[in-house]
Amino acid sequence: MKDILELTALELGRRIKKREIGVEEAAKAALSQMRILEPVLNCYVTVDEKMVLDQAGKVQKRIDEGELTGPLAGVPAAIKDNLCMEGLPATCSSKILQNFVPTYTAEAVKRLLDEGAVILGKTNMDEFAMGSTTETSAFGETKNPWNPEHVPGGSSGGSCAAVAANECFYALGSDTGGSIRQPSSFCGVTGIKPTYGTVSRYGLIAYGSSLDQIGPIGKNVEDCAAALEVISSHDKKDSTSIPRKDCDFTSALVDDVRGMRIGIPRDYMGDGLDVQVKDAVLKAARVLEKKGAVVEEFDLSLVEYAIPAYYVIASAEASSNLSRFDGVKYGYRTGEYEGLHNMYKKSRSEGFGPEVKRRIMLGSFVLSSGYYDAYYLKALKTKALIKKAFDRAFEQYDVILGPAAPSTAPKLGESLSDPLKMYLGDIYTISVNLAGLPGMSVPCGLDSSGLPVGLQLIGDCFKEKNIIRAGYAYERSRDYEMPELAIQAAEGTPEQEVRYE
Repeated sequence: MKDILELTALELGRRIKKREIGVEEAAKAALSQMRILEPVLNCYVTVDEKMVLDQAGKVQKRIDEGELTGPLAGVPAAIKDNLCMEGLPATCSSKILQNFVPTYTAEAVKRLLDEGAVILGKTNMDEFAMGSTTETSAFGETKNPWNPEHVPGGSSGGSCAAVAANECFYALGSDTGGSIRQPSSFCGVTGIKPTYGTVSRYGLIAYGSSLDQIGPIGKNVEDCAAALEVISSHDKKDSTSIPRKDCDFTSALVDDVRGMRIGIPRDYMGDGLDVQVKDAVLKAARVLEKKGAVVEEFDLSLVEYAIPAYYVIASAEASSNLSRFDGVKYGYRTGEYEGLHNMYKKSRSEGFGPEVKRRIMLGSFVLSSGYYDAYYLKALKTKALIKKAFDRAFEQYDVILGPAAPSTAPKLGESLSDPLKMYLGDIYTISVNLAGLPGMSVPCGLDSSGLPVGLQLIGDCFKEKNIIRAGYAYERSRDYEMPELAIQAAEGTPEQEVRYE
């Protein structure tokens, strides 16, 4: 079982096609790992073992009949709990959606299923993707597999922790302001946020519609490129979906960066950045430079305005998107109320957590009469200026390199006590969403406490292949081995029941 779990998604896919490993055998290995580690890590909120094994049997039959030939056919995966899948609860880790079971499947998930993926379950997340630690979930916090006293990052912390702990072979997350890249950095895995519009948002429960984007999380760059190739598509059901002809992302898996121009923003390497993170990122840059890339520092500008612009825009969109959760149509409804308005008020007060309420109130405030021009309109203008700053940078560089987060994973409880500190932790990832750019986090070292550091690679719009090429080349020459996870000391623990919903 352990040997299977240590395989990457593509390695497992190859072994399944050669009939060396069965689809059900791979699924059972992941379920067994869950039973051992879930009581500690809490990566999943929904697992239906009967459904998983039923899927595995059907996929094996289709592989045997020659119907499924893709590289990820039969490989077990996990999906974040804000992605709809028919018949499975989609709660966004919120009390207000605790009994919501969608009657349709998100386009990105459907494409995985069509390719022969076996969906193991729904992963834990910050409530409605609002948070950077996966501590705001109504179903309890997820813990970092490298050290369970630390957070896994967020909001896709459940997906990233599940991949890191071998509880799945790859996963889908969503990224509104760094929610794939930051937890990938904290958990020592690889995650890609593609260009806005590359992956259909149909079936993704919205937080900030102009910023949200679905992306893959894997054990390495190859797995992420292969998964991104599967889920990328033009979808008429999503008005922001963009037709693309260059989605053959695995063609960029070339160990050659000669002549590639890589820029490092000075703004990213100054005050507030942990010294050990800075050293690991610059060491990674030197690896690429030795392989023939041209690496230079430059001034990006406007970095300090990204966080206020992001939180104004995202909160405004959230206040609008979350108005549909009112206790009437679906989801949680308060038990006792007097009249319609009281029912709305009590249902939303009891159903939403503190962080979601904070952002709804902030969003309603900036959209209100008298404040719209002063805050929301100004934030939109700042967003346009940030996009222009990146456009100027990409006239000179193929890739922008920097940290994914200013530090390694903080301890549980540290960020929630100071929300502003949690918001500032997104400083290196937020601009990518505001500008609609692709970004990727790749592990590039460990700090003195043994916690992973993530290298962020940013590309111009529709230039995912540049960051995949740079990330793959770096990964091939990375001069350290990731040690075994500390949490795997618990492998002798008796298997326990996974929580079913």
